[in-house]
Amino acid sequence: MPTPAAHRRSALPRLGRFAWLMGLYGENFQRLTRMFQPQALSEGRYVSRGTDGLDLVVDVLALHPYTVELRLSYRMRDAATGQPDPSAYVRLYRDARQSEVTHCYVGRHWQDVLGLRPSVQAVVSHRLRMNSFLNKWLEYLEGQGHGPHSLAPADDPAPADEKNVACA
Repeated sequence: MPTPAAHRRSALPRLGRFAWLMGLYGENFQRLTRMFQPQALSEGRYVSRGTDGLDLVVDVLALHPYTVELRLSYRMRDAATGQPDPSAYVRLYRDARQSEVTHCYVGRHWQDVLGLRPSVQAVVSHRLRMNSFLNKWLEYLEGQGHGPHSLAPADDPAPADEKNVACA
């Protein structure tokens, strides 16, 4: 029968996965700041036109002293909800130089995906998947020519039902 101390050790995430997640946060921060310089943007909607023919929408949802909240999406809509899809909600921590995906779909907070009492391993795995997705997407976008030179204020501001979607 396992001892309580052995059980606690097995309930903690492996340092390697946590370190990998923190590395992704740092790399995502570097990619985002290099590509779009979100710290210098005002709240509002911006569009980046790359060579892939898909306009990337960058919504600066909120600016705080130490954080910037963003949504990255294409101008495509989910048939069921009418919301942008795919999309990633990102919180950029200026002071820590980290960026994390908070969720990737409207209304899909971690509780919706993982339940009310997920294990630590489940939370870390979920965050790894979301932030790996962002990292690969940013790499793709950069390869398609998206960057500060292709970013301009949007002609069509975000509809009211999109502006007020809370970040988890």
